[in-house]
Amino acid sequence: MSRNTLIQDLRHTIDCMPMHTRVAMLEGVREENIIVGAYTDGSGGVCPMLAAHRRGGRTTFIQFARTWDRFTKAPSRGSRPAKQRELQILARHLEASIEAESEVVTASEMGAAIAEHRALVERTKAEETAAAKRTRRRERTAVSAAPSRMPSWMRPVGSIEEYEAALEEIGRQKVRLGLVGDTSGPSGEGLETPVREDERQGTFIAS
Repeated sequence: MSRNTLIQDLRHTIDCMPMHTRVAMLEGVREENIIVGAYTDGSGGVCPMLAAHRRGGRTTFIQFARTWDRFTKAPSRGSRPAKQRELQILARHLEASIEAESEVVTASEMGAAIAEHRALVERTKAEETAAAKRTRRRERTAVSAAPSRMPSWMRPVGSIEEYEAALEEIGRQKVRLGLVGDTSGPSGEGLETPVREDERQGTFIAS
C-alpha cells in the first residue's frame, strides 16, 4: 500500500470520528507523548485515541487504531514513540477535518438564518398588507354608516333615477331661493302681478 493511500485512509478515518473526539485528539497529540503499536507503554506514552479519551473525547472507534498502526507501520510486538513526521501529518489532517466540518456547519447555519430572515420579511409584508386592507375596510364602513350632512340633491348619485330626482330637487331649490319662477304648474299660476309704484302710493295716472 502506497504512502499516499495510507494518508488518505487516515484522513477518511479521522473524518468518520465524532467532532468532539477529533478536537480532543488534536489537543492530546500536541500535549502527550504519542506512541504507535500499543494503547500505552507504561512510561507515559499513549496512543492518539487514549490521549483523546483523557480530554473528554471518549468514543469506541477501533478503526482509527488499526488505520494509525498501518500508517505508522507499527511493530508487530511492543511499541515505539511516534515520529515527528507522523505526528505532523496526523495533526494537520485533524485540523483540516475539524475546519472543513466547521465551515459546513457555519454555512448551514447561515443558510438557515437567511431562510428565516426571508420568511420574516414575507410575514411582515403579508401582515402589513392585511392591516392596510382592514384599515381601508373600516374607513369605508365608517363613511357609509356616518349620517350625511349634505342635502339629498347634493349627494353623489348612483343611478339614472337618482340623477333625475336630484335634478328635480335642484329645480325646487332654485324656486325656493327665488332664482327662477315656479314652472311646476300652469303658466302664470303662483306668480303675482307686479304693482306699479303710483298704485302703491294710492295715485293713478290715466294713460
